[in-house]
Amino acid sequence: MGTEAEERPHGAAVVADGFGLKGPRGWAFRKVSFRAEPGALVAIEGPSGSGRTCLLLALTGRMRAKEGHAEVGGLPLPRKMAAVRRISALGQVPGVNELDPAFTVAEHLRERALLQRRFDGSVRALLRRPGTRAAEARARIAEAVAAAGLDLDALPKGERTSVRDLERPEALRLSIALALIGRPRLLAVDDTDLKLSDADRTEVWALLRSLAAAGTTVLAVCSEAPEDALRITTIAPEEPVEESAEAPEDPETPGTPGTPGAPEEPAGKGPAEKADATGAKTVDAKTTGAKTADTKPVDTKKARTKATGADAAEADGTGTDTGAAASTTEEGADDALAETGRS
Repeated sequence: MGTEAEERPHGAAVVADGFGLKGPRGWAFRKVSFRAEPGALVAIEGPSGSGRTCLLLALTGRMRAKEGHAEVGGLPLPRKMAAVRRISALGQVPGVNELDPAFTVAEHLRERALLQRRFDGSVRALLRRPGTRAAEARARIAEAVAAAGLDLDALPKGERTSVRDLERPEALRLSIALALIGRPRLLAVDDTDLKLSDADRTEVWALLRSLAAAGTTVLAVCSEAPEDALRITTIAPEEPVEESAEAPEDPETPGTPGTPGAPEEPAGKGPAEKADATGAKTVDAKTTGAKTADTKPVDTKKARTKATGADAAEADGTGTDTGAAASTTEEGADDALAETGRS
């Protein structure tokens, strides 16, 4: 009698006071305050992008809040996130614990039962006989499937039906059954009424009410909450997203000195000195082999030798323009070779 009472699920009270979560793009939600008694049905409603799923994950210890505080079953968040994860379970949450479409229903259930026994079971349970452990796993699976209202015989191929062949209501019930195998004190379900007809939506909410009545606290994200649920409405924060430390680029003249976001040009530097940063002190006509004013191409090797002479150094100091560079001919390059002793 006492053992059965201990195994029965008992809900966890959920308390939030000024609860808020901030991500890289700003606040996902903030200033959320409510109190839910054990075994309550809490509906988190709001428009898409208002932080409903983030609030669900934060209250189950999967995301770290940034302001305010909350408690789940007397465990404070975010300080006891790991402990909260042990007493809570998630239904299917897109991007977090989605069902594998290639797995069958039976494979999902057996895998979850094995994981539950391996990571959450006591040492004494692991020392039991294999037959006893297998019987306990089957009993847990049957209990969870019945509580989730999943009729295996009504599926196209029974328990061998692949997840990809399930309709939306059956997939939702399977995800709830997988969560219930761990007998959580807090059950969290995302997108409760997504892609459901009115009749299916009514059945799903009836299922969640029955789970709450059995003692499990239920958090359900939805677009429209039923009247008998504790409604928590999330609203997208009005505070704008914080900008990065980098200055915004000017779409008209990006990177031009004198425009916002562009570095100012140091005083006293001309075009020839700016070219020093790229390793070329002379103007482009010498370093790139472009045609001169006399339409004769300059030999690049001879031009570099010319640049090492005294005449080239003097020209750099005075900011020689392209006209002076154009006067360099092949004879001038030969004279430069003779002056440096390399002819």
